[in-house]
Amino acid sequence: MKLLLKLQKLKLLWTRKPPNRTSYGHPRLLSSDVYSQYESIRQGKQEIPKYFNFASDVLDKWSEIEKAGKRPSNPAFWWVNGKGEEVKWSFEELGFLSRKVANVLTKECGLQKGDRLILILPRIPEWWLVKVACMRAGIVIIPGTSQLSAKDILYRLQASKAACIITTDKLAPAVDSVASQCQLLKTKLMVSKGSREGWLNFTELYQNQSADHSCIKTRIQDPMMIFFTSGTTGSPKMTQHSQGSLGFRPLLSERYWLDLTPSQMIWNTADTGWILTSIASFFDPWVFGSCIFIHNLPQTDSEVILNTLCRFPIDVLVGAPTLFRMLVQNDLSKYKFMSLKYCISGGEPLNPEVMEQWKSYTGLDIHEVYGQTEMGVICSVSKGMKIKPGSMGKAAPLYDVQIVDKNANILPPGQQGEIAIRSKPIRPLGFFSEYLDNPKKTAESERGDFYVTGDRGTMDEEGYFQFIGRDDDIIISSGYRIGPFEVESALIEHPAVVETAVVSSPDPLRGEVVKAFVVLSPTFSSTDLKSLTHDLQDHVKKTTAPYKYPRKVEFVKELPKTVTGKIKRNELRDKEWGRV
Repeated sequence: MKLLLKLQKLKLLWTRKPPNRTSYGHPRLLSSDVYSQYESIRQGKQEIPKYFNFASDVLDKWSEIEKAGKRPSNPAFWWVNGKGEEVKWSFEELGFLSRKVANVLTKECGLQKGDRLILILPRIPEWWLVKVACMRAGIVIIPGTSQLSAKDILYRLQASKAACIITTDKLAPAVDSVASQCQLLKTKLMVSKGSREGWLNFTELYQNQSADHSCIKTRIQDPMMIFFTSGTTGSPKMTQHSQGSLGFRPLLSERYWLDLTPSQMIWNTADTGWILTSIASFFDPWVFGSCIFIHNLPQTDSEVILNTLCRFPIDVLVGAPTLFRMLVQNDLSKYKFMSLKYCISGGEPLNPEVMEQWKSYTGLDIHEVYGQTEMGVICSVSKGMKIKPGSMGKAAPLYDVQIVDKNANILPPGQQGEIAIRSKPIRPLGFFSEYLDNPKKTAESERGDFYVTGDRGTMDEEGYFQFIGRDDDIIISSGYRIGPFEVESALIEHPAVVETAVVSSPDPLRGEVVKAFVVLSPTFSSTDLKSLTHDLQDHVKKTTAPYKYPRKVEFVKELPKTVTGKIKRNELRDKEWGRV
């Protein structure tokens, strides 16, 4: 079966309504538009292909369209660092450079299809090159945030059995401190101007490499990426996605949450370790042939972000609610955005008052999206939809989203229950494949015919969903998912801590933050508590990723427990949120 349909004359390809939803007047598409060429599959006239590779079937097709002069002249990728440095790539240049990197990985590093590679880089161009190169070679990518500690890296290397790691000179010492415990790690690549014993220099190797590389043939269900995602108990789980769930999904998702054209540019400020960056700064925009804009942003600086929006023709801004909470604290009347037309917030609920403030100064609505690592975007407030403050919109195409009870019975509108997505009899294309090496957790994620998200919510008569809160103990702070077990494990290593429980606590800027309730050892009972608080916070920062540290610490004589000795985190959490 040919993967792409034969090019047709210019015509309107958006012809059908998504079931039970409204058509939002999408723009006309060029006949050479990669997205438009899959219309027959969306209409059910052609089957989903057996083979698919995002690099060859999307990016290389855009390169062909570009060379034929049928795409606007704007770049496919535009990176700045705020210090005068700038990188711009067309799809053709992206293809040329990524083929060189693919040769580095296969020839210099000896990696083969199915091998796993941990990629821990900040927002630098090499992150995008490596991702495309891995797809060309069939190598499974495991992204990680640059804030990971040596302990975090050790766990990821051992759990994933990764054969290669790529990072910067900043994190190389942390990798070296644990590498001897990782027998399957064969190659270490460093993105740096300098050198380090035991490491290959990524930049030197790829610059001197041939660009002659043939993209490997991959099945649509072949693994493409693995994300480590936090849970309430135990260490982070490995959530595996396929070529289909990440790469092919946006070709079928009916332009729902992200409606872009080849002449537009999108800027997503999320960290490279999270799935939102893979979705909003890689797969979905490039399906439409749009330009992905990236600012290095070593720190989230509201003035830098606002000035960037004024200096560059950015059409779409994507960020966590924390970003918009920070931005509205500035005098927005001083800024005139060059091209901004559409704003998207995701990761946690956004306060309605922030949405009102943003619109009063900019004239722009903030459209909320809701999703998870396991299946990407689940609900969204899309273009043309009525915005209801506090609502995260309607179900995304491909997904049948419902509110269910503990027995997986669908609840009527207005009744609170658990947010769930139908997974049987046919598992939707956008779903993750499995929790790798954890069949028990994979099975536990389903209830009846549904995958259960662990989030509680409601749905109104119009199909709009509202997020109520986590059904477990996960903390979502500034868009970061933090499992209490990870923070508690770090705290308990400190000699002053006998017992601890970690929960979320309300915060006006971050939505919620990590709070630790700590039972002290008798030998530390007379210690200055303010000094000890700082000591415990520093200890967590050094033991695990710094974003996980408890911004609030309360010392208690004992923790509430069940008759079986389990800590009642829900009781502590309710107290924090004023629900007692």
